[in-house]
Amino acid sequence: MEQLNFVELGYKLGMVFVPFLFALCFHEMSHAVVAKMRGDNTGEREGRLSMNPMVHADPIGTWTLPVLAILLGSSFFFGWAKPVPVDTRNLKNPRMDMFWIALAGPMSNVFLAIVGTFAMAVIVAYGSDLESARMIRQLLSSFILLNLFLAVFNLIPIHPLDGGKVVEPFLPIRWNMWLEQNQGTLSMFLLVILLLGGPILSTPVTFLAQNLLNFAGALALWLT
Repeated sequence: MEQLNFVELGYKLGMVFVPFLFALCFHEMSHAVVAKMRGDNTGEREGRLSMNPMVHADPIGTWTLPVLAILLGSSFFFGWAKPVPVDTRNLKNPRMDMFWIALAGPMSNVFLAIVGTFAMAVIVAYGSDLESARMIRQLLSSFILLNLFLAVFNLIPIHPLDGGKVVEPFLPIRWNMWLEQNQGTLSMFLLVILLLGGPILSTPVTFLAQNLLNFAGALALWLT
């Protein structure tokens, strides 16, 4: 029985934590890539232009909380990575450049979700005879869902999330100052949203994921 549980836990780690870690690293690397394109290579100098989890990982947010959630069978699954440093002094237009740098993270996850959707269509259309087809479909479903969750959550327009920087160019200066000065309080507010307001996030994420999976099914029928 213990061996079976160990296998099941390993399966869950592979199906949830591995795609989560990949999505998280791609998200942070995208920030660094766009920052370099906009004139700041701070992230590159610190090794953040990489998919290596060790350069992005936060001990608590990347390893401890997500793995514990899986091991304990918790419905509350969340995590984060170290933010990519950006020196705004190197940017030609700091307000708009930070907009694109911040937006790069969530949009990278949307991109991965779309890639996962097309991969799902190919597997459904041509890989149904594979013994591992069911496992691959489950992995892709998890990959799509996790990427959409990261995108939607990070677009919440408050600091310290990417959404705070995305809306910054369009808000009055005094509003932005208030948001930056109250990051600690807002972080606690975000934690409450995650703990008590799961449906607030899960509803749009599930809706988007289901539509992408429906599209994958329709595309698979077209391919066959």
